[in-house]
Amino acid sequence: MIQNLEINKKNAIDFYRMAYLGEPRKAINLYVGSEYIQHNPEVENGKEGFIRYFELMDKEYPNKDIEFVRIIAENDLVSLHTHQIWPNNEEYITMDFFRFDENGKIVEHWDSIQKIPDKLKSGNPMY
Repeated sequence: MIQNLEINKKNAIDFYRMAYLGEPRKAINLYVGSEYIQHNPEVENGKEGFIRYFELMDKEYPNKDIEFVRIIAENDLVSLHTHQIWPNNEEYITMDFFRFDENGKIVEHWDSIQKIPDKLKSGNPMY
């Protein structure tokens, strides 16, 4: 099956933004396939684990924001490079990878998260 990379990129962004900003159940219902395999060690596997994690995050950190810096798609994968701003101006960089099924639905996720340090020896931003 040939993937529609532009639609997959849009759906990955919409899914992530919706969940991150407080609507994880809606995000799952709209964008996830029959299964959801999670590789983040802090999040339970499956749809309900994802929903619980993001509902708690929204309750504990309601005033956060996200910027999508880069979006790359190849075959059945989409990668999102984000800049996140959390309460107390804590900033993080994430790199998320989503695998899509043959119906264009998200079925698997990997990520890496790093806090932006106060000093950057390179002088270059991390995003």
